Amino acid sequence: MILYPAIDLKDGQAVRLVHGDMDKATVFNDDPAAQARAFVEAGCEWLHLVDLNGAFAGEPVNAAPVAAILKSCDVPAQLGGGIRDMATIEMWLSKGLQRVILGTVAVENPALVREAAKAFPGHVAVGIDARNGKVATKGWATETDVDATDLAKSFEDAGVAAIIYTDINRDGAMGGPNIPATQALAEAVDIPVIASGGVSSLDDLTALKATGVISGAISGRALYDGAIDLASALAALKG
Repeated sequence: MILYPAIDLKDGQAVRLVHGDMDKATVFNDDPAAQARAFVEAGCEWLHLVDLNGAFAGEPVNAAPVAAILKSCDVPAQLGGGIRDMATIEMWLSKGLQRVILGTVAVENPALVREAAKAFPGHVAVGIDARNGKVATKGWATETDVDATDLAKSFEDAGVAAIIYTDINRDGAMGGPNIPATQALAEAVDIPVIASGGVSSLDDLTALKATGVISGAISGRALYDGAIDLASALAALKG
């Protein structure tokens, strides 16, 4: 199972939110590229980047820090937030991003997900952010009546590289991930599922790995707070 250290970008800084609330942002590093390098030096194999402002604006806002991270780090990175058209997808992949994460458009324009996955095999992931099993979009500000599992199943034949499943109620709260819901989703589809939201201890990571069906986990606040030692966690997940 791959551990993806998260760098959430707001106003050019690396921050963490609680339950996706932009007014509850804690700044952890005002140099996101330096933070990324620290994660790479600790041994991470991937980076998970989120343009928080972009998720609300519907277009890239933190392009400069993302570009700086891509330039200074030699591990693959995935990015979500504000990626809602083919031109933006092409732009990011041309800059060296390994994987784009399409969230809002997966609900509003699923044809774009299919088009992008076909055009860029292996480079398109779907971000499914759910609150009580229902998908939320536009930086989690808009509730829908779309069931998370139904949305995932609808892309089964699209060729997407992964599904990033976030339980919004757990995100940033250090209360542990929603393992049953994530496991159920992973068992419902053949697409690799990456868990996000609430991963706050080594026990959480080993429990996710023990399901045998979850391919990765994203952690942010726990790495910044020191609740998870990145090097130790990577070693444990390899074992």
